[in-house]
Amino acid sequence: MSDLTTLDKHIAPHFDSSALLVIDVQNDFLDDRPSGVAGTKERLGELERLTKLYRRAGRPIFHVIRLYTEGDIDNVRRSEFAAGVRLVEPHTSGADIPVQLLPHEVTLKPEQLMTGDVQRLSDKEFVVWKPRWSAFHRTNLDALLRVLGVDTVVVAGCNFPNCPRATLFDATELDYRAAVVTDATSGVSEERIADIEPIGVVPLELADVEAAFYG
Repeated sequence: MSDLTTLDKHIAPHFDSSALLVIDVQNDFLDDRPSGVAGTKERLGELERLTKLYRRAGRPIFHVIRLYTEGDIDNVRRSEFAAGVRLVEPHTSGADIPVQLLPHEVTLKPEQLMTGDVQRLSDKEFVVWKPRWSAFHRTNLDALLRVLGVDTVVVAGCNFPNCPRATLFDATELDYRAAVVTDATSGVSEERIADIEPIGVVPLELADVEAAFYG
């Protein structure tokens, strides 16, 4: 566990006004898939505990996902897509969120999501589609967080150096307090965490979040 009492008061997470952002945890990104991200499947247990913790605390949860179509895909994957490689396509099981992270059975609504609308799973739980790396890029996430009175984003999920990292950078640009749950995020290393701490991102462990909510 970390000693959060020593943090600067301007970056210390406010858990009682926080939201959990679960980034890109979808079946196609699990280790046993052709385009899987190493370590993601191993983090499902911690991610399940984290989502249940936020649900129990009554705090917002946003499952932020990718959906790739021919007309809207980032440059780095265009060649693969043109060669026939398919990943998190709408209406495929590969795009689905692992069931253990959800409050109930969910059928994603790609047409709704890809217009920028959120899919509501409950009063405090949502799915958001992001077309690029950051959960804030071309999404309504910032506006939704403001409406919910959120000032702290707690990030977990798939492949830290890409989408979680981009999301954390944008969160600090928007003056959110920002934290990453390192043992519930794939692609984490000491060097990568040290690289992002200078912009005010707080590294946490799942035990820190549990202690913050329930002592």
